Amino acid sequence: MAKRYDSRTTIFSPEGRLHQVEYAIEAISQAGSCVAVLTTEGVILGAEKRISSKLLDTKAVGVKREKMYQIDSHVCCSIAGLTSDANILINKCRLIAQSYLLTYQEPIPVDQLVRSICDAKQSYTQFGGQRPFGTSLLYAGWDRIKGFQLYQSDPSGNYGGWKATAIGSNHSSASGILLDDYKEDMSLEQGMQLVLKVLSKTMDSTTLSPEKVEISTLTLGTGDKVQYKIYEENELRPKLDEFNQLAETSKEK
Repeated sequence: MAKRYDSRTTIFSPEGRLHQVEYAIEAISQAGSCVAVLTTEGVILGAEKRISSKLLDTKAVGVKREKMYQIDSHVCCSIAGLTSDANILINKCRLIAQSYLLTYQEPIPVDQLVRSICDAKQSYTQFGGQRPFGTSLLYAGWDRIKGFQLYQSDPSGNYGGWKATAIGSNHSSASGILLDDYKEDMSLEQGMQLVLKVLSKTMDSTTLSPEKVEISTLTLGTGDKVQYKIYEENELRPKLDEFNQLAETSKEK
């Protein structure tokens, strides 16, 4: 029955389903994991990098920053799914943010940015000749109205605010770990450990390494200045080595 209705994004099946949207969501489930945790001190984003060949230059554009992107000075995101599709959405987000800044002379509220881009994503499920974007995004941001915020959106255009969430492969098991271990009063360091724990459980690799993991944080500095930081290899390796050592010790016990 599905084959009669899955060739168009605009046709509902008798069960009330849009199969092309569901296929796009399923494509994201095959992508590398992305995890985000909201803490009292900021937001931590973690993602799995899938290096397809040893010949790849890991310092080249598009490989070094495979999952993490900055949208504006106060908003960043992490992606799971088709990177080429995500690039289009991220450019749209940047244009929306800069247009708002030019018009009102202040940064765009995070929820308004997310709503605007999700309206665009929804339009790709309603008009013929287009397909849904095969990517999901985790948005981390801060504004003076709501403070630190974390949002997730999917190809259908749906979005919601989260305290901790995961997308990509094994997102169900990742969500279970977050549900058990997340606490609202977590510090940034505790949130970092939780993100690493989730990635260690969802990735195929037994140990975490800078070649396979990306970590970024969004925090608040002096004078309410938002600071976005992507951990470089020399900063990330000690944290991953410490986590791997603690994980090995706990297994031995």
